[in-house]
Amino acid sequence: MASNPPAPEAPYAPAQPSTETFGYGGYRTDEGPWEEWNPTAESIRPVRGKHRVAKQRGGGFARSSTVLGVGVIAAVSAGGMASANTGKAPVSISMPDLPGVGSLISEDEPAPEAAPALASFGSEAAVDTDTDTDADQSVADAGEALRSRIMAQAESQKTQVEVKAAAAAAKAKADAVVKAEKEAEAKAAAAKKKAAEEAAAKVEAARLAELAKQYTLPTSSYTITSTFGQAGSLWSSGYHTGLDFAAPTGTLIKAVHTGTITEAGWAGAYGYRTILTLDDGTEIWFCHQSSISVSVGQKVATGDVIGRVGATGNVTGAHLHLEVHANGSADGIDPAAWLRSKGLNP
Repeated sequence: MASNPPAPEAPYAPAQPSTETFGYGGYRTDEGPWEEWNPTAESIRPVRGKHRVAKQRGGGFARSSTVLGVGVIAAVSAGGMASANTGKAPVSISMPDLPGVGSLISEDEPAPEAAPALASFGSEAAVDTDTDTDADQSVADAGEALRSRIMAQAESQKTQVEVKAAAAAAKAKADAVVKAEKEAEAKAAAAKKKAAEEAAAKVEAARLAELAKQYTLPTSSYTITSTFGQAGSLWSSGYHTGLDFAAPTGTLIKAVHTGTITEAGWAGAYGYRTILTLDDGTEIWFCHQSSISVSVGQKVATGDVIGRVGATGNVTGAHLHLEVHANGSADGIDPAAWLRSKGLNP
């Protein structure tokens, strides 16, 4: 470094009291007079190591101390931020002696602990780094916990769905079994009912077959021309009261069952009529006969001839008008149904 040439010496003049002092506390005799300082290369050479400065007496910091304090804080802050940002170990900062600073720190008093402050910044940075690591770990743990909770919830929902599906399948299977059992029972009942009906029909057929041996149709070679209950103006009651067997005149009329002749003769609109009363009290009327072959009180058996087909009385042609009166009632019943009940099909 180049040195400055020495400045010419100025005449000595005693220092005058000044109202502006370094410590803001009034004029001090030990603070002047000052000689002019001409810096040289030797005087401005940086000194390394510990610096000892004159003790500051009096109260308060000077304006330069304020500036210095701001600089130190800025430097320390910058060092701390650098340590926090880079993550490296804190470094110490040394500063050269400055004129007028000696009054700030006394030899008798301990120096400000700048290094611990800087070290504390490094420690804080380290703590911040650890805190960040802990925060990252906490976030990771929270994320893992959330993931585990979501997976557990999904697994629970899946299990619930599987349980519901299994329950639905079991219910459907049970319903199918119940339905199959009901269908089987219904089929069995229907088969049983059908078998019973068939058995009953066989029994009835046997009974009717047996009855048919005891009963017979009243004539042969006939045609059914009018049935019971048929409406029309040809009949005085407004409807037909019997069953008409149209057959040629002279066709034989036979007793349908064993009984007694209770009437034989003319009967007005019925022409010649024969009444056969059976043992159970049922009356069989044979009307419009051309001739009568029996008399009242005569016993007849099934198939005996009692007269012949004719066209006497209120008729439009030759036929046998057959009526059935149960228990001698004045009102007749359907002769076709009665004949069928005896195993005969007119």
